[in-house]
Parts: sequence; C-alpha cells; structure tokens
Amino acid sequence: MATSRRKKRKISRVLFWIVFSLVLLTGIIIIINVVSINSNRAFIKNNVEAVEYDNQLFPELDNDGNYCFTTDKDFKIMQLTDIHLGSGMLSVKNDNMALNAVEAMITEEKPDLVIVTGDIAFPVPYSAGTFNNRSSAVTFAKLMEKLEVYWCLAYGNHDTEAYSYYTREGISKVYENRDKYPHCLFQVGSEEIAGYGNYVINVKNTAGKITQSLFFFDSHSYVDGDYLGLLWKYDCIHTNQIEWYKKQVELLTKENGGEVPKSLAFFHIPPAEMKDAFEEYQNAGFKDTENLTYHYGKIGEGDYLICCSTYNYGVVDAFKENGTQGAFFGHDHLNNLSVDYKGIRLTYGYSIDYLAYSGISKFGLQRGCTIITVRPDGSFDNYAENYYQDKYSPVSKKETVDLEHDMADIMGTEQSPVKKNEN
Repeated sequence: MATSRRKKRKISRVLFWIVFSLVLLTGIIIIINVVSINSNRAFIKNNVEAVEYDNQLFPELDNDGNYCFTTDKDFKIMQLTDIHLGSGMLSVKNDNMALNAVEAMITEEKPDLVIVTGDIAFPVPYSAGTFNNRSSAVTFAKLMEKLEVYWCLAYGNHDTEAYSYYTREGISKVYENRDKYPHCLFQVGSEEIAGYGNYVINVKNTAGKITQSLFFFDSHSYVDGDYLGLLWKYDCIHTNQIEWYKKQVELLTKENGGEVPKSLAFFHIPPAEMKDAFEEYQNAGFKDTENLTYHYGKIGEGDYLICCSTYNYGVVDAFKENGTQGAFFGHDHLNNLSVDYKGIRLTYGYSIDYLAYSGISKFGLQRGCTIITVRPDGSFDNYAENYYQDKYSPVSKKETVDLEHDMADIMGTEQSPVKKNEN
C-alpha cells in the first residue's frame, strides 16, 4: 500500500512539473511576444511623423454609405501588398524593416489613398512565433494613423489563417474602429455577400460626377478541404460577389446621370486570366500579341508560378462588361507583371514581404509599391516604384540587399528584361 502511495505521489510530482513547465514556457513566450510587439510600436511612436501634404483630400460618406473623395485634379493611389507583419518574437527585426519601407514610400509619394491588397499579417508560428494576427492589424493601423494618410484594404489568405486567433469578423472590428483609426476607410460590407470587405470608394469631381469607382473584394483563402493552405488550393471571388458588383454598378450609374462610371478593382488572389495572359505572352516569345500588351514587370516565381484558383466564376468578364478598366492584386511576392489583356489591365503589385519567403529579405528588385494615377477624365495609368531608389529615405537605415540579380534569375527562370518606367 505504501509503495502504491509513493508511486502516485511521484506521478503527481511529475505531472505537476510538466504542467508548471508548460505554463512557464507559455508565459515566457507571451512576455517575449509582447516585448516584440511593443518594440515595433515604439518604432512607430518615436520615429514616424505625419506626411506633409500641400492639399490633402478628405473623404466623406455619401448618402449611400460609400466613402467619396472630391477633386478636379489627378487622384493618386499607392498600392501596397503582402506586408507580412509577423508581430511575434521571431519576426521583430523583419517587421521593423517592413514598417520602415512602408513609411519611407508613403512619406515620399504622398498618395491621396493607400490601398493594401491583402496579407498585412503573417501569423505563421515558425516565422512569427505567434498565432496572434490581431497584433499585426493593430500595428499597421497605428502606423497609418501616425502618418495621417487615408488607406483601406482587401483581405488576403494570411490575414486570418484557420489556426490564427482571430477570424475576418474579429479583425474587421479593428479596421472599422473609426474612433481609434479614423484614416482607415475599410468597410466590412453586407453580411449577405460572401466574405468580408466587399465595398466601394468613389472619386468625384466638384460637379458631382463619379470619375472613378474603386471596388474592393474579398478573394477568400482556400478551398477543397485545404484548410491550412498547405496544398495551395486557393479560392477566388464568388458568384454572389459578382452579382453585388453588378448591382453596385447599376446604382452608381443612376447616381451618375445614366453614365456607367469607370472603375478599378482591388483584391488579393490573382484571377485565372492573369495566368492565361502570361501563358499567351510566354508562348509568343515574350512579345505582344493581338490580345496582350506588355507594360512592365515579370513572373519571378520559380517555374513561372501563378497561384490563382482553379475556379473561375467570371469576375473579369463582368469587369469588362461593366466599366472596370483594371484589376490589381498581390499574393505571389516575386510576380509584378502588368499587362493589358483582352481589354483590361491586369497588374501584380510590388510586394513588401521580408518574412514569408525564405531569404526574401536579402533580395530587393521585387520590393516596392505601385502608383496608380486616376485622371479627371476617368482614364488611369500605373507604374511600379522600387523601394531601393535614393528618393526613398526611411527613418531607419535601409538594409543592404542584392540588386544585381533579377528575381526570375534568382528563382531559376529566364525572361525578357523588365521595361523601365516611362513615367
């Protein structure tokens, strides 16, 4: 009997120390992650200043609930994509580099609106050291508030992973908190539409005519049981989102005196038509075709990889039928191709990512922003800007990267040279 009691006490002690060790380890991890987050936010608080505009535009809510900018001049948009803030103990250095880059480009370019096409967060434990995706959302929102620049976003697959702490609904509460983040123009959209963040922002002239509508879509995350994204089975814009878009065009056309407003679309996962366009360009020997006009950029992912969905519910066809001139997206960090294809401009944004791809912080040709100029007549143009130009002067020293090799060469592919900007 005594031996039995001693065994029970021994097992109890072992269990106690196992539980104690796990609790202690968890506590240490939490403390280190909090310190890391505070380090990133201290960088923002102590270094970032408001952007100085000569004449900053201020949006207002229309009667239909859409934000609207009013101007008779060019409207300047900066597209950023795939920021990939880990906001954990393993990513603090990379996060500071990402914040540093974003601050420098926005401060120099002074855009009227910043649009992030997904993946602000990267709560992947082996890279970030945390599952907490809300921390990245809050950190980025704090950066934009310190800059005092208006901005909005479309969700990416990494913003709310299946294993991360917060869902899209929870993260949307951060971005829609106008008391804390009045410069964030994100709207969660109708509950009857698939996803979170299907909404519109309009640009009007002083006569009240819509010169450009900006449509934002949730392109979702994964399909066919690939809940963790390990099989790269990506989703796309759904049918009821397309129907919502068409209805919005009808309403805006009535508001616009019967004239269909020109528009641009922003989302994260590229449409299948981008893959079709590149394959046609590749098959033509990297030359223009009857359907395609090349503007700039490359498919820099290995084996010319374009990670789009195998599903296609016809969103690009709907765009072409309803006045949408261009679509902008991200997702593939080494792809930054921009082409006109069958009547619509398709553009990968330049990414920020210092974290998600192994070794990507050491390379620089893929990192930067995309500038979109919307003109008073409704026409537009876009071009890419690399972060490592001298004109971008971050508050912290800019890291040294390899600019001698092209992205496609790094990934083991060859392609025609990138055209220089003519702007």
